Amino acid sequence: MATATGQPIEVHTWSTPNGWKIPIMLEECGLPYRVVPVNIGKGEQMAPDFLAISPNNKIPAIVDPDGPGGEPISLFESGAILQYLGRKTGRLYPADERARAAVDQWLFWQVGGLGPMLGQVHHFRIYAEEKIPYAIDRFTTEAQRLYGVLDRQLAGHPHLAGEYSIADIATLTWAKYHEKQGIDLGALSNVRRWLDGLLARPAVQRGLAAI
Repeated sequence: MATATGQPIEVHTWSTPNGWKIPIMLEECGLPYRVVPVNIGKGEQMAPDFLAISPNNKIPAIVDPDGPGGEPISLFESGAILQYLGRKTGRLYPADERARAAVDQWLFWQVGGLGPMLGQVHHFRIYAEEKIPYAIDRFTTEAQRLYGVLDRQLAGHPHLAGEYSIADIATLTWAKYHEKQGIDLGALSNVRRWLDGLLARPAVQRGLAAI
């Protein structure tokens, strides 16, 4: 699928769980894109040029030269970008309101709960210079609870909202790091089945390799 202008979508991103979401979505949708690396380890997310398209100084962000009305548009926040691309292409984001509401609730569960909590797990378990047992236990326990929520949902559904959707893309990039989060999938067979299936998708593999 080509954009009307023939120009690729710019994806300003880095190799993080949030950063991989958008290349995966673009691969699934067949849209041309160009990765613009934003090395957050070097503080490049604080550069004025990036601030102009991402006011919160966070990756990912996109610039679509073929936005609404044929005019360019820039977007930040991974959930908003996924919804936009879903509407733009009609892929992985259903038009039916009941089905879309089901996707939205799990997308918001990821961006508002799972992602921030697992980010804290990563910080205190791996990156913090001082290992604080209270913080490690607190956030690892919450991660375990959230994985339990995920496993129970997947017990009765092949994907988070039934059909494969942007909610799955948003979640899988975090779940692939379950070992670093202190999560054993041995007792979470539904998560394991779901995650293995998604990681085997060619578009997912290409998206993960894009950065």
